[in-house]
Amino acid sequence: MTLTCQKHLFSLDKDTIYLNGAYMSPMLKSVEQTGIEGMLQKRSPNNVATNSFFEGSDKLRSSFSQLINGQNPNDCAIIASVSYGIATVANNINLSKKDEILMVNEQFPSNYYSWDVLAKKTGATIKVVSASENEPRGKSWNENILNSITPQTKVVTMPHVHWADGTKFDLEAIREATNNVGAYLIIDGTQSVGALPFDIQKIQPDALICAGYKWLLGPYSIGMAYFGERLQGGTPIEENWINRLDSEDFAGLVNYESQYLPGSLRYEVGEHSNFILTPMLNTSIEQLNSWTPEAIQNYCKAISQPAIDKLSENGFIIEKESYRSSHLFGIRVGDKNVEQIKLKLEAENIYVSIRGNAIRVSPNVYNTEEDINALAECLLK
Repeated sequence: MTLTCQKHLFSLDKDTIYLNGAYMSPMLKSVEQTGIEGMLQKRSPNNVATNSFFEGSDKLRSSFSQLINGQNPNDCAIIASVSYGIATVANNINLSKKDEILMVNEQFPSNYYSWDVLAKKTGATIKVVSASENEPRGKSWNENILNSITPQTKVVTMPHVHWADGTKFDLEAIREATNNVGAYLIIDGTQSVGALPFDIQKIQPDALICAGYKWLLGPYSIGMAYFGERLQGGTPIEENWINRLDSEDFAGLVNYESQYLPGSLRYEVGEHSNFILTPMLNTSIEQLNSWTPEAIQNYCKAISQPAIDKLSENGFIIEKESYRSSHLFGIRVGDKNVEQIKLKLEAENIYVSIRGNAIRVSPNVYNTEEDINALAECLLK
């Protein structure tokens, strides 16, 4: 599938160049309409049938499973946030003083704090792997990760692409290395899933955790997770009624049930039936499945490559294509004042993020080649 610009499906201002999807995605008009319909439903709660508590969740799990090439929608779970999903994983991994938790440098905090607490509780060690300054930076970073996995490694927890600059990690090679030592592989897919192909069958992570409000194009305060066989059957971090066996029998809820639902369903956040957020996220993921992440990635590459080539020729440092994503990449500007650059860009109605000494650029299907050329021209001034 070859995509063309889809800006007409969003409500973005025509004079705004929004290259900041890694911060927060704009909302599809269809997702907005789904949310309005969900709010209006609450006007007449007598029309909310008992099956409404389950049907929307089933649809969302199926849509997400399709997006990541899953085999069973019930391997997926609706969560509140990345921190919720990571806390669930950490709650079900036993560590000792000799064990190591490996993560990449400057990882997003939601995939750090639960591990920090677990390490302090068990005496395990957190090992942080940084990139070297050698170019290509992504190549050396991947090599450093693989060289850091040892028999002491119990958990490798990391993103598919780095949230600050889009560095892409070789998850298939890392999965092979973790399998060799029996370590868990936990992936934060927030900055990749939806815009970059992710295949559960190829990578086989023990868990994949995704916030919904970035590349899944959904609302805030809802996300999706996949839990592999090693983590299924564990203990959830909260006890709610809907994650127990026979929860669809409302008349029998007073007959307290000790058994959880099978597989990953036990880990779902309370009130995951949310009649506003759940259908909104399903609508956005259905649209992503229609476009396909591969087509989105190819589109982002096509519209950004001419500007990237021009900037690279003029001294700006951008990672080589094989070691970064096309929907999220960093432009390093050396000793220039990045905050001042950001202000000048915003004066031109161009919106990006600053992460460290890099300008983080994150286009999507609502952008055009002209948008990224405008960014490049502004930087070259």
